[in-house]
Amino acid sequence: MSGSDWSTPAAAQLSPRRRLVVAAIFVLALITYIDRAAISTAKGPIASELSLSGQAMGAVFSAFALGYALAQIPAGWFADRFGPRIALSALVGMWSLFTALTGTVSRLGTLLAIRFLFGVAEAGAFPGSARAFYNWLPAGERGLANGILFCGALLGGAIAFPICAWLLGLYAWRWAFYLLAIPGVLWALLWLICFRDHPRQPVIPEAAGQGAGMSFIQVFRSRPMALAMGQYFAGNFTFFICMTWMFPYLKERFQLSPAEAAGYAMVPLLCGSAANWASGTFVDILYRSGHRAWSRRLPGVIGFVLAAGGIFAVSLVESPVAAVAGFAVATFGVEVTISPSWAYCMDIGGESSGRISGAMNMVGNLGAFVSANAFPYLYGLTGSAGAYFYTAAALNLAAVLCWFHMRPRSNR
Repeated sequence: MSGSDWSTPAAAQLSPRRRLVVAAIFVLALITYIDRAAISTAKGPIASELSLSGQAMGAVFSAFALGYALAQIPAGWFADRFGPRIALSALVGMWSLFTALTGTVSRLGTLLAIRFLFGVAEAGAFPGSARAFYNWLPAGERGLANGILFCGALLGGAIAFPICAWLLGLYAWRWAFYLLAIPGVLWALLWLICFRDHPRQPVIPEAAGQGAGMSFIQVFRSRPMALAMGQYFAGNFTFFICMTWMFPYLKERFQLSPAEAAGYAMVPLLCGSAANWASGTFVDILYRSGHRAWSRRLPGVIGFVLAAGGIFAVSLVESPVAAVAGFAVATFGVEVTISPSWAYCMDIGGESSGRISGAMNMVGNLGAFVSANAFPYLYGLTGSAGAYFYTAAALNLAAVLCWFHMRPRSNR
């Protein structure tokens, strides 16, 4: 079968084995974000028991982001070198251990170290998934697959708030983290036993998936890669507030109960989950119709315009419903850009897809690191959260400009 045959409607349907791979990665993304978001819901009892200030909790949130960012390229190399089977099994097992260890801490320094190492281990989740998709899926199916992956991530983040609030209501916060470690351990064992790095019939890559003959170093230093990293920084700066400060912001700003805040905090992440599915489908439709460059660029532009408007609107409103609506539009917009971003990295990365996507995600999560610290810093400096929202809106508009100039070399 020629590479061009993958663009036909019949071939565009995922085979049963490929569906299982995508489904397993979907579950992985759920677990990833449930474990990641738990610390936000548990902020109150952790800060109270350990006597931590808001800025100290900002450091805890950002310790994860820093470890996650710095380990992206090594984690991508690990997946490229040893394959996604070994890489994902090992890394999911490691971060599940650090999830459990979060429940053992008694001082700030230990908590910072564990959350940093938790971020290092979680860094391999998406580069490893990108490598699995590159091995198993033709280029015309990767948009939807990435959409499903990040749909699972946002769904996991959304349900993490009520799940963790429920666990905190039943048990002490330490036991919540012990229990949250179990699903990851089970997933790692099943992935190691059942998954294989390549299908029996290898995928024939299209031209856009071959990296145009560029080495990893050439791609990393290229203008397309710089633009990809820049726009991903902006997206993560906006998104990370939903995983960290949005829940306590809504709770404290509008005097909500934990259950009310958890219910509101779910909404933007559920919108983001839907955005990933819709965007992934849109990316593949455009790609198979022959608009290959625009299958990446158009969703990116649309998404960041929505994100800029939504996050700016949060600074203007005076009710929790309106604030959540602004967060929801911003999150929807940012998540529309995710599938084309990762598909773009596979386009220019080829056999280095794990490392290339890791490089983009590294810079993106430096944006998350900055975001986690910028929110309490700007709030303390100005007495208002508005300065953070204005900064996020400006970064999203800059990302629109990045997307207008992003074009893989092999796309004409």
